[in-house]
Amino acid sequence: MRFENVCIESIAVALPEEIWTSAQIEERLRPLYERLKLPEGRLELMTGIRERRMWPEGTRPSDASAAAGKAVLAKSALNAEQVELFVHAAVSRDMLEPATASFAHRKIGLPGTAQILDVSNACLGFLNALTLAAGMIESGQIKCALVASGENGRPLVDQTLRTLVERPLSRNEIKPYFANLTIGSGAVAAVVCHRSLVKGRAHRLLGGRARAATQHSELCQGDTYGAESLAMQTDSEQLLIAGVNLAQETWREFTALQGTNFDRFICHQVGSVHRRKLYETLGLDLAKDFSTFETLGNTGSVALPATLALAIEQGAVTEGQRIGLLGIGSGLNCLMLALEW
Repeated sequence: MRFENVCIESIAVALPEEIWTSAQIEERLRPLYERLKLPEGRLELMTGIRERRMWPEGTRPSDASAAAGKAVLAKSALNAEQVELFVHAAVSRDMLEPATASFAHRKIGLPGTAQILDVSNACLGFLNALTLAAGMIESGQIKCALVASGENGRPLVDQTLRTLVERPLSRNEIKPYFANLTIGSGAVAAVVCHRSLVKGRAHRLLGGRARAATQHSELCQGDTYGAESLAMQTDSEQLLIAGVNLAQETWREFTALQGTNFDRFICHQVGSVHRRKLYETLGLDLAKDFSTFETLGNTGSVALPATLALAIEQGAVTEGQRIGLLGIGSGLNCLMLALEW
């Protein structure tokens, strides 16, 4: 895919104030650790994640999505009345029907003339929504869209902790649950528009490449658990292998379209092992990476775009740089995009 006239006009995050350290999570798992004689500190050691954030109990994904939507409009030179498409692109949803976008649309205060919809594709949802909005902008259907994701990892982590403490699981049986403990919460939103609406420098979305490897769709599966909880099981080792292989195939096709001249890379935020293996396999310079998993954990669809937003805020991404957005999500799906900031 190639885009000529699409820009990310502004991008902003909304983060919870409540912090859960890996040490605090392990303290809640003390009965399990003592029963199985597990060493303390393994969670941070294995993942590189020191802490993650959680929304207060009762927070809906639409609340988080709306918080980010309001934050990005406050930064934008465009106003809410110019938004013609609104997408809620998170894994987390308020309910099956109506679309979570309908609740967030109202909370943000977007116009009734805006189309609204949810896009769900595991951790790739936000990037997928960017390309859908870009396609509509490029074809002339709309000139301005707002894409938002609000992820609430608290129900999943809480349920995982209950399961690990209450059930008599063996060392081998706890493995599919371990990845759940890396999950955090957060929200991010971007205003995407035609370059003719941009005041100042145009941050162009250049295009990208996507691939799927759905033979691996069983490696990470999550669903509702009771009324308010979530459950997920992951074969982390096989997911890492299959994910990196898919990324390698996608990278080959992506660079054939966009070249290899990138100043910075922003990847999906899983942990230190995944990052190192990905960079080694693709032959990329780790010094060009910017990461947030150490303090935010894995925030699903929010992870990559929130990391981009924080990199911009902290001066790690500057004007004129070419940025490679390397996204991957369970399913398996991979989407890589080139951004000229």
